[in-house]
Amino acid sequence: MSMSANDSDNGSIKPHIKQILAHLSKKPGVYQMLGKEGETLYVGKAKNLNNRVKSYFTKQYQSPKTELLVSYIEDIHTTVTETETEALLLENNLIKKYKPRFNVIFRDDKSYPYVFLSAGDYPRLAYHRGAKKEKGDYFGPFPSTSAVRQSLSLIQKVFQIRQCEDSYFANRSRPCLQYQIKRCTAPCVNYISKEDYAKDVENVRLFYRGKSEQVISSLQKKMDKASENLEFELAARYRDQIKQMRHVMQQQVISGTASDLDLVGVAYASGTCCILLVFVRNGMIVGNKTYFPKVPKHSDLDEIISSFLTFYYLSGAEMPKQIFLGKLPEDSDAISDALSQHRGSKVELKVASRGQTKEWQDFANKNAQHSLRSKLNSKSNFTERLMELQKALQLESLPKHVECFDISHTQGNQTVGSCVVFDDNGPKKSDYRIFNISGIEPGDDYAAMEQVLTRRYKRLKAEEKPLPDLVIVDGGKGQLAKAEDVFEALEISRVPLIGVSKGSDRKVGMEQIWFPGQHRPLLLDEDSKALHFIQHIRDESHRFAITKHRHQRKKSGTKSLLEEIPGVGAKRRQALLRHFGGWQEIEKASPKDIAKAPGISLAIAQKIYDYLHS
Repeated sequence: MSMSANDSDNGSIKPHIKQILAHLSKKPGVYQMLGKEGETLYVGKAKNLNNRVKSYFTKQYQSPKTELLVSYIEDIHTTVTETETEALLLENNLIKKYKPRFNVIFRDDKSYPYVFLSAGDYPRLAYHRGAKKEKGDYFGPFPSTSAVRQSLSLIQKVFQIRQCEDSYFANRSRPCLQYQIKRCTAPCVNYISKEDYAKDVENVRLFYRGKSEQVISSLQKKMDKASENLEFELAARYRDQIKQMRHVMQQQVISGTASDLDLVGVAYASGTCCILLVFVRNGMIVGNKTYFPKVPKHSDLDEIISSFLTFYYLSGAEMPKQIFLGKLPEDSDAISDALSQHRGSKVELKVASRGQTKEWQDFANKNAQHSLRSKLNSKSNFTERLMELQKALQLESLPKHVECFDISHTQGNQTVGSCVVFDDNGPKKSDYRIFNISGIEPGDDYAAMEQVLTRRYKRLKAEEKPLPDLVIVDGGKGQLAKAEDVFEALEISRVPLIGVSKGSDRKVGMEQIWFPGQHRPLLLDEDSKALHFIQHIRDESHRFAITKHRHQRKKSGTKSLLEEIPGVGAKRRQALLRHFGGWQEIEKASPKDIAKAPGISLAIAQKIYDYLHS
């Protein structure tokens, strides 16, 4: 894209910046936007430096984030590279070095824990972090220290491999406590032969390489042979190992393959982003790791995901051949090339669309959402938001009891209203309420809101229960006016009331806050903690209303929903309902469970699952 004088607001571009823009290279490279003190404000990469850098000064393409960035720019430095991949690698290094305020910043974490199995006649099994200098096998990486400790604790119960240091092992004259509690077979005093110990060590290797069933099959054969030879104590030991192995496997998520891959789950709401990385090694989920990056205002998910992939995998983390995401970023090819170059072999970025990887991806996304909700609902974070809310809305006291209302319907039918309640600890779900709306014109949201508020506060007053410190309605001036009418009719005068609308562009972060009697809305800064609170409670009220509404819609129309799915005829619908007993059970079932119904293949089951959860 080239920029002419007509495309940009030339009068607003500083003369020395115009000179820089006039002499940009058209090759790939990296650009640094510098501020008044020479500080690095932003680092970016480009296939074509001329087109990319000029686009920042083109009003037609400016986002709110770009507009703010440009207002601070005093200088631009560019570095030309041979390829886009080289540009991406350089960009990653410069972001780590300068930590620019307009880039997405992740906390550096260069070292990841492993399970270490040493070499020698009597190998030890231990936790390891850092350089892999010692000879032996390294299994991992694991997402956290606790994940390694848990794994060691479980496997030690099964195979009783020693964990003591070599110096301690070499100087024992009698067994230690680990032998007494059946966590070690005491090879230090020759209570187990070198051959038998080596068999246990090999089973540990097989387990961490995803060959658990092979280990169990081998133990079963040994148990049967010991029983035939009347070696009942030995047979009992094998039996106990098998039981422990089954127990360990139940605590891991096992697939039928021996895949090594990572999955990236992302959740973004109320100005906060959570990225959750799921590790799969040898077909087994060994754990996950959560990141909460510092996200500049107006950042989009594409930029966040790209920044994470380059930051994380170019920081020394072990890189699998495949990395799965819910959606590929625009520069996925360049990222894949950079990671492949760093790894020394091909690294693929893929979208998980079916089968086991789809289940794992769903797991990653759900856990990212869960972690984000936990972060948003944390006590310290929540108290800060309430204090900022009090200040922004100029409330007399801290709003420790806030209620928010939303309306949901399908083309005017099956209308429901939701009321969600937040106290000073966060969402108070025991006080959530849903209202089934009747007696109004279909699609009349104003009448629906009036009915919900009237029912809610008429009852609270009748039961002499405390009124909230703040009431929020999802909507603009119209919804707010109806709420004012209700409060006036019920003689409620000392409860602050606001409306929240998404503004003309309906973008998150551009919400308008409406007050009674005022003709202009309040616009809060996108990184305002007060705005984050309002977004949080508004989104929660919307989620609660939508969930209850969909529940009603599916309850009354599941048969017709099934009829809309290609390949699901009358016989299959009947088989499904007979097998599960009702739509609720079909909705809860996984694709594998749906495929257990007569006449339902796994492909059809996946179609049904995807449709009901779309």
